[in-house]
Amino acid sequence: MKKIAFAMLLIAVSAVAQTAPAPVPQGAAPVPQGAAPVPVAPQKKEIKDPAEYNAYVGAVQQSDAAAKVSGLEAFLTQYPNSVMKEDALELLMIAYQQTNNSAKMFDTAQKVLQANPCNIRALALVAYSKQAMATGPNAQQSLTEAGQTSEKGLQCLQTASKPEGTSDADWQKLKSQTTGIFNNAAGMSAYSAKDYGKAEQFLRAAVEGDPTDLTKVYYLGLADLAAGPAENDAEGLFYIARASSLQKDAAGKAKIAQFGKSKYTKYHGSDDGWNDVLAKAAASPTPPADFAIAKYVPPTPAQQAAELVKSKKVEEMSFAEWQMVLSEGTPEDAEKVWTALKGKPLQMVAHIISLDASGKATKLTLAGSSDDIDAKRADIDLTMAAAIPKKDMPKEDTDFQFEGTPVSYTAKPFVMTMNDGALLVQKAAPKPGAGHKKAQ
Repeated sequence: MKKIAFAMLLIAVSAVAQTAPAPVPQGAAPVPQGAAPVPVAPQKKEIKDPAEYNAYVGAVQQSDAAAKVSGLEAFLTQYPNSVMKEDALELLMIAYQQTNNSAKMFDTAQKVLQANPCNIRALALVAYSKQAMATGPNAQQSLTEAGQTSEKGLQCLQTASKPEGTSDADWQKLKSQTTGIFNNAAGMSAYSAKDYGKAEQFLRAAVEGDPTDLTKVYYLGLADLAAGPAENDAEGLFYIARASSLQKDAAGKAKIAQFGKSKYTKYHGSDDGWNDVLAKAAASPTPPADFAIAKYVPPTPAQQAAELVKSKKVEEMSFAEWQMVLSEGTPEDAEKVWTALKGKPLQMVAHIISLDASGKATKLTLAGSSDDIDAKRADIDLTMAAAIPKKDMPKEDTDFQFEGTPVSYTAKPFVMTMNDGALLVQKAAPKPGAGHKKAQ
């Protein structure tokens, strides 16, 4: 386990140090004058047995962390049901943290939670530790457990009360630090599980608590971009740009910025304005009130068809472009194209889907557009003027050069019917539909 140095645990030390000592039971040894304050529990907890009291006080007064570990372990072994059990375990957890014994610190935190499932410091330590363990084959399980612990911690914070003897400032600091740990771990857990809406919720709270943390900011941007609806994309792009500004390494900064630029271009339709987003993100930890990015709205197929009819002669269009206008265009645009095609022999290349040579005239179903070739879907019904001689008979799933006369079409699903088909001399020719895709 990684070494974990929690500032929040240091708060525990200072907060407990301010706690008033429990009443000394009759016959117990008094605390020496001038000694450091004894970190014991709030006054409502009282050790009645003098021997138990002395054992507890002797353990917690140790200034050396290793000695404190020994004293507290001995106390808990001798008095497993002490009223001070949770307090002793929490102090032991902190002592193990001070001796850099992460494994024992984590184990003790689990024992603290057995004594009190809503112990805030222990929950935060477990959540942080589980997130740090998220490597290797068990990474997802560790993140899941970190998220579950964090959500429990956030629930407990809602009803947690300030321990007696803890200053308001230390209590607020502890709540702020643990809230940040819980929101970050819960957000990363949700993100890894692809629950982007939930990740967005927790990570936004984590960023609000610490807007300079590169990892939190970056993953909030990713969650925004992945969560949907589309209006979250603008915020997501801002936080990706913000992450770029927080990255100190030049290569890393450029990589994040390039990633953001590609997402921005897809959203906006061009990279125009991306540098302005970078500048705003560098100057502000959150999107300014007037921050907005115009979303590119692609033209509809009917609009594309209309633009095509305006900009290109029918005779210069590809089969895929005829198909788009005839199937997606307005009645007026479709009529204009069909008038130019109907009854006029066309020479073209298509891909054979099937053929039927059983009748007097060979019949073929063909794919003329690249999309339909890829989908193996026929968009041309061709009837030859006569039967194709056996020696010239083409094979299915090959390209076919022919001449045919359009006589009718069905708009959706698109099929053009052609008659009077004739073989053309086989020669090098462009692939059918090459370079032309149907409008998306």
